[in-house]
This record gives sequence, structure tokens and C-alpha cells, in this order.
Amino acid sequence: MTAAATETRSVVLERDLAHPPEKVWRALTQPHLIEAWLMKTDFEPVVGRRFDFRADWGSVDCEVLEIEPNRTLSYTWAAYGLESVVTWTLSPAGAGTHLRMEQSGFRADQEQAYQGAGYGWRKFFANLEQVLADEETAA
Repeated sequence: MTAAATETRSVVLERDLAHPPEKVWRALTQPHLIEAWLMKTDFEPVVGRRFDFRADWGSVDCEVLEIEPNRTLSYTWAAYGLESVVTWTLSPAGAGTHLRMEQSGFRADQEQAYQGAGYGWRKFFANLEQVLADEETAA
């Protein structure tokens, strides 16, 4: 195989949020909050834990790879032939949080999945910002 054949791409989104890392972390790790901005899930923040995301179009099989509370969350994301990794990185930024999401592992022949992920994650980020703005997320 050539290097080009094994090269992968990533979808990366970053936002500065006006919420502390602890509040953002809750939105990324509590199933009822995840459902409000992403999809239904049986997620638990435990390394090695398998879980899924479910929507009307199907499901995504996942496994928790890394947990560092209020800092890093990483899990596999497998659906429709895509084997990728989603990594969330939270960094304090003044009174808020700099949030970075990277979904890595898109092969050159997965252009549609790559473009779809870019579109989808922008929509999910907007939903996440709405959930964070909700005062109930503070508890």
C-alpha cells in the first residue's frame, strides 16, 4: 500500500464557550444531556465501556478510549463502514472553555462520510450550545 492509500483525514471543530469546563463536561458525558444535543445513548464515562448512539437513520457503535474528567473524552465511532475516533478536548479559557472536537480516520474513499461529518458536527455543536445555555444543565 502507498502512503496515500493509508492516509486519513479528520474533521476538526473548535469553539470558545462562555461556560466552565465542568458544565461542558456534563453535557458531553451525561446521557440525558447528550440526547438533547446529539443522539440517544447508553454512554457511561468508563474506559473500555461499549455504548451506542441511536437515531432514526440507524446507530453508531462506540467504545470509550480515554477519560480525563473536565479535560479529555475519546471514543471510537463505527457506522456504515467508517471506523473513526472522536476526541473532545476541553481547555479553560478565561471564565469559559475552549472546546475542540476531532473525528479522525476518514479514508480517501470516504468523501461522502467526511463531508457529512463536517456538516453534522456543525449542527451538533449548535445544538450543544443551546443545551449549555439552558440553566438546567448547570446542576
